[in-house]
Amino acid sequence: MAFVQFSKVSLAFGDRDILKDVTVNLQKGTKAALTGANGAGKSTLIKVMAGLVNPDSGDRVAQKDARIAYLPQSGLTHHGCTLLEEADKAFEFGYELQRKIDEIGDELANNPANTNALLERQATYITQLEESGWHRRQALAESVLLGLGFKRSDFERFTEEFSGGWQMRIALAKVLMTGPDILLLDEPTNYLDIEARNWLEQFLQNFPGGFLLVSHDRYFLDVTINEVYELFNGDLKRYPGNFTHYEQVREVELKTLIAAYEQQQQEIHKLEDFINRFGYKATKAAAAQERQKMLDKILAQKIEIPESLKKIHFTFPPAPHSGRLVLRMNGITKSYDGKRNVLNNLEMILENGQRLVVAGRNGEGKSTLLRIIAGEDADYKGTSELGAGVKIGYFSQDNAETIKGSQTILEYLEDEAPLELIPKLRDMLGAFLFRGDDVYKSLDMLSGGEKSRVALLQLLLRPVNLLVLDEPTNHLDMHSKDVLLQALKDFGGTVIFVSHDRGFIEGLANRVLELKDGKYKYFPGDYQYYMSQVEAEINGTSAESKTAPQATQAPSSTANSSQVSSTGEVDRSKLSYEEQKKLDAEKRKKEKEIAKAEELIAQLEEKKAALEAQMANPEVYSNGEKAKAVQAEIDRVSAEIDTATEAWEALVM
Repeated sequence: MAFVQFSKVSLAFGDRDILKDVTVNLQKGTKAALTGANGAGKSTLIKVMAGLVNPDSGDRVAQKDARIAYLPQSGLTHHGCTLLEEADKAFEFGYELQRKIDEIGDELANNPANTNALLERQATYITQLEESGWHRRQALAESVLLGLGFKRSDFERFTEEFSGGWQMRIALAKVLMTGPDILLLDEPTNYLDIEARNWLEQFLQNFPGGFLLVSHDRYFLDVTINEVYELFNGDLKRYPGNFTHYEQVREVELKTLIAAYEQQQQEIHKLEDFINRFGYKATKAAAAQERQKMLDKILAQKIEIPESLKKIHFTFPPAPHSGRLVLRMNGITKSYDGKRNVLNNLEMILENGQRLVVAGRNGEGKSTLLRIIAGEDADYKGTSELGAGVKIGYFSQDNAETIKGSQTILEYLEDEAPLELIPKLRDMLGAFLFRGDDVYKSLDMLSGGEKSRVALLQLLLRPVNLLVLDEPTNHLDMHSKDVLLQALKDFGGTVIFVSHDRGFIEGLANRVLELKDGKYKYFPGDYQYYMSQVEAEINGTSAESKTAPQATQAPSSTANSSQVSSTGEVDRSKLSYEEQKKLDAEKRKKEKEIAKAEELIAQLEEKKAALEAQMANPEVYSNGEKAKAVQAEIDRVSAEIDTATEAWEALVM
């Protein structure tokens, strides 16, 4: 059985112990995750295991001929050949075996004296070659590349044509195709969409060798691993079970530690307070010195707890009031080349409080749709209209490009934050992985990932009621995702987002819009409901296991059920000319009625907002009679809004 074992491995950077007497054994069947706080040394440990970093001490023992494959987080590029040619390099092991087999064949042709030994060695190589899957390499390469999201039309493209994220997919594909005994994967899901992640989950579940991986995707870990190694303060500890089980066990296990930590912190503050108050007084100098000795002793044995257990919670500024209708899109069509429509006649209505995830493979138009909604892209056909009082906050990875200057992170965000949030900035920065002295880094010194986190936090400080978020979880660890997820759940406005983190999606979304091949489908339920519908469609069965909540969709005319497609659209090819004409007339009439109802609601919402502004005027709220009259008018207008909204709902349902 192939294995690699590390015994009492230690490594220090300066005066900091990264690894302290770490022992771990990876073998066939190992399905393990490596976890720990940001900066704990996870990537360093994997590099030690891969043989790329030499430890200060300890032993590394591997079975003879055991093959170990390693994928770093980033930085790999490819050039000079086509995608298929690059993929074929993954099979160099098989090519080398074939060369050895051929060489022995040439020796045997010369009738050597050691024929039996040569035949035995050749048989060993042939067995290894068969087991490596080398003879099926073309089919394997196509399967892996397609599974990771490449298209057949990409196979003959030169590798330098692919972007950085796709370069890492090429690297991941090659690592998987080498047929290693042990896989070491550092953040393999960073550049994968959900479909590719789902494929990788299946691959790892069926992988016959052993693997150790680092990932910040809880769902991905839960379905692929059965043990967790936690690296904390240089120590490595094993926990059997999936990742959720590890978190539950670890939380119970550390309750005592947290209590001791909090008690120690109180003692430290008490001693520091005494020293600061009386250290300069001659009459108290001896007592202060004694306290200092006590403090030094405590600090020498200071208790540390993982960042993930330091509970951080923050809320958005209150969302400004808006009408029930947040967004209406009609006939949105977008093409970049004039030939293929990325978005084709998309219709959508979004209501206040909904949390819509836009799903689909890379290149299907998800980011394009979000840019149109945010007003960043005006080059499209159709109309996109915001409801009354809607204020948009938009985040994408491009926001990072605007983060620059000599200010520190803390100074920059203090200038952006409302006064009431400034005291909470340190905790919020900590939640977004800026801890300790990191908050004093200048903006010009930040990496692209760090700038993205600053841009996301900057957005969350602003009072908006419609958040449009394109991959907000990129560059965040699991703890940061949890903090962001909870803040978004508590957010009083509406959210439209794209994410490739399934756990994050399942925790937030209550509506799904799928984009596929220029078409769209709306699913009025959460992500599990969406997946059940997709699975039912693939299997040709009815998905009755989960009922979706009632939801408002884009208006459509009524028609006989036999004339309605699976997307809910009328199949016009089955209608007569007179039926089509009647259908179009009904549709135009309903659209006019809906537009009229929406205009009335918008007018009433504006009137209500103006009355509420009057109530905030001291001349009004300090005068009992005036305040009573204005409040009565607000109540009357609110009742009219409810009536108008019910009429609008009847039209669009």
